[in-house]
Amino acid sequence: MTSEVDETPGADEALGYEQARDELIEVVRRLEAGGTTLEESLALWERGEELAKVCRRWLDGARARLNAALAEEAAEGEGTK
Repeated sequence: MTSEVDETPGADEALGYEQARDELIEVVRRLEAGGTTLEESLALWERGEELAKVCRRWLDGARARLNAALAEEAAEGEGTK
């Protein structure tokens, strides 16, 4: 199989959100275009699942940081009343 899918262990942890999102977009584009073998399609699907998890972790982390900042701001606001 000659796939351009990066399967380096631990490589996903180093990906930023934008990198993971862009690679996921490319994976989806390749799957939608067709013309790949079943084995290549399965590898792309699996890579897409991993990239989606990376994106989800980044988004969950951003949401937690935002919620913490909002809670801190609310607590500071209540302290001045």
